[in-house]
Amino acid sequence: MPPVSVIMPVLNEERYLRTSVRHILEQEYDGEMEVVIALGPSTDRTDEIAAELVRESASDSRARVKTVPNPTGRTPAALNAAIKASRHPIVVRVDGHGMLSPNYISTAVRLLEETGAQNVGGVMHAEGENAWEDAVAAAMTSKIGVGNAAFHTGGQAGPAETVYLGVFRREALEQQGGYNVEFIRAQDWELNFRIREAGGLIWFSPELRVQYRPRPSVKALAKQYKDYGRWRHVVARYHQGSINLRYLAPPVAVCAIAAGLVVGAVLTPLGFVIPAGYLAAITAGSVPAGKGLPLKARLQIPVALATMHMSWGYGFLTSPRSLARKVIASRRPAVRAGETETV
Repeated sequence: MPPVSVIMPVLNEERYLRTSVRHILEQEYDGEMEVVIALGPSTDRTDEIAAELVRESASDSRARVKTVPNPTGRTPAALNAAIKASRHPIVVRVDGHGMLSPNYISTAVRLLEETGAQNVGGVMHAEGENAWEDAVAAAMTSKIGVGNAAFHTGGQAGPAETVYLGVFRREALEQQGGYNVEFIRAQDWELNFRIREAGGLIWFSPELRVQYRPRPSVKALAKQYKDYGRWRHVVARYHQGSINLRYLAPPVAVCAIAAGLVVGAVLTPLGFVIPAGYLAAITAGSVPAGKGLPLKARLQIPVALATMHMSWGYGFLTSPRSLARKVIASRRPAVRAGETETV
């Protein structure tokens, strides 16, 4: 089995970092592994936990853990720093709150060989630890929440626009110069777009599953999805032809609901039909999404859906053009194995 490098961008991940790394080190994989953790300027115990993981792995000849600094705190810069500090031909991206299934790496390496893909990935399997997180997880894995995104809802194996996290051939990352450091969000989608434009194959498989912990509050979820919408619009401006109808649904919904509220308040109560219809739709859609969950979680699914839709749409609509100009003006750094400079 080829040796693999697992790269992790982390910032304030004391809650899950140790468990996430344990899921890596306990992989059912016979090849050599290294784990490279890129440390942002955390304000919790993340750095301390990372140092403990490095010490504990010192005696493990098969899977060593090391760290590199990421003073910017930005995810793409962290990923590039970790890639530069790694050395193996297969690069596995994992987040500090992601839990790999036991055969994730072995399955991904097999799929790279079988498909000839440059990047393979699978399902972002959201699971909560309380009623609110269960509600968010249900919303994130339902079609009424995220449309037909296979890495959220599952589906048949095959070519894809993008995948969750990803297991890459190193040469693909080096050819593209790594992640564009100006993309604070949507950097995965943007990198996969460039790989596809260069003729590379991105492959989705439901065999690959990563357990994901949702945001713990309405405020945190709203910020997450506002940033998603904002930066997805930047991708659309930067890469012409990269937008589709699924991405336009949330901003259209925001505009329609806002218009309905204004018309209803100023002209005629009939305007309230639009927001009322939206509320009825997400309430009805939450019923199948919440199947099997406790009542407290089911009741919060419409809140999670509305937060996701409205925040994503608002972020898309208010995304400043200056972000796209900044991205266009940026230079993507070259990424080579064995280098240790941070970006």
